[in-house]
Amino acid sequence: QVQLVESGGGLVQPGGSLRLSCAGSGFTFNIYAMSWYRQAPGKERELVAAISNFGGSTNYADSVKGRFTISRDNAKNMLYLQMNSLEPEDTAVYYCYAKRVVPLTTRQVDYWGKGTLVTVSS
Repeated sequence: QVQLVESGGGLVQPGGSLRLSCAGSGFTFNIYAMSWYRQAPGKERELVAAISNFGGSTNYADSVKGRFTISRDNAKNMLYLQMNSLEPEDTAVYYCYAKRVVPLTTRQVDYWGKGTLVTVSS
């Protein structure tokens, strides 16, 4: 079965760093665009960063640009998010997301991980 399993969350002090990982299984990892989303209490889930299937293109939310780096290792079916200069506002549950459009159709296939909690606090 398809699985996306996040890891690496935890408690970190402001200004600190953390690296999140997402392990994919049960699907052809390298044909899916991958993203990190996050959701803070009382707020909508928001896109943090996205990366194309072979890693040639990335996009970041303005709030994390310059601090976070998304990357992937298709040989290992892994997605990463390196988070530096963390701020209390980064506190959220972070979710791994995979998406592709079925060829010759407009149908989407997507998968969500269950999330990992990042808490930035002194």
